[in-house]
Amino acid sequence: METHYVEVYRELYERHWWWRAREDVVVDALDALRPDRDWGDILDVGCGDALIFPRLSSFGSLEGVESDARLLSDETRARFKIHVRPFDETFDTGRRYGLILFLDVLEHVSDPVALLGGARRLLAPGGRVLITVPAFRILWTHHDALNQHLTRYRKAELAEQVRRAGLTLTSLRYFSHWTFPAKLLVRAKERLMRPQDVPPGVPPRAVNETLYRLSRFEERLLRPLRLPFGSSLLGVAGAGP
Repeated sequence: METHYVEVYRELYERHWWWRAREDVVVDALDALRPDRDWGDILDVGCGDALIFPRLSSFGSLEGVESDARLLSDETRARFKIHVRPFDETFDTGRRYGLILFLDVLEHVSDPVALLGGARRLLAPGGRVLITVPAFRILWTHHDALNQHLTRYRKAELAEQVRRAGLTLTSLRYFSHWTFPAKLLVRAKERLMRPQDVPPGVPPRAVNETLYRLSRFEERLLRPLRLPFGSSLLGVAGAGP
């Protein structure tokens, strides 16, 4: 992650409407999937400073993997079990996990199938992998470059990577629908005007809250419709046939 983005990462996650709305989407999905008991051991790959962990604490016993030590605060290191290292073929804690998360991680790596294969190896029987990624290359903007994205996904592309990793998709859908046309407008603007090489900031309070509430309303209203577009994808997979 770029140094200037690292510096504002925590503020964006805690306050920016998009991060707040995506966290809600993830928690809602886990609530709907929750087994009769909790998930047992949970592994968040690319967990950053584990800012989502407080909301995940009711789902099971949390661990994280983060290769960029700059993102981790002393408080997080003391409070949670974070493995500061790459998630590669040598990663093995001796545990098998009921839930493994890849929250906007796969778009950053050159071999996402290898990461998903690592999740397949570490899954407990009946375990699940939950994935979010940015959707549609047509929505590529300077924001993707700042975040060091390598790609954006369509459903078929993510489904193929999941299959090659030995996992089986149980659900796959787009979300954040209203931002699809909004990002198209940003892309068009960037073709006319050179974008500033700075990370996004948190909008003014009223705007920020309005966009958050719009995202939450849209999610509740449109989620059952499974619309064929959106600026993000959410997939759930397991190890079974």
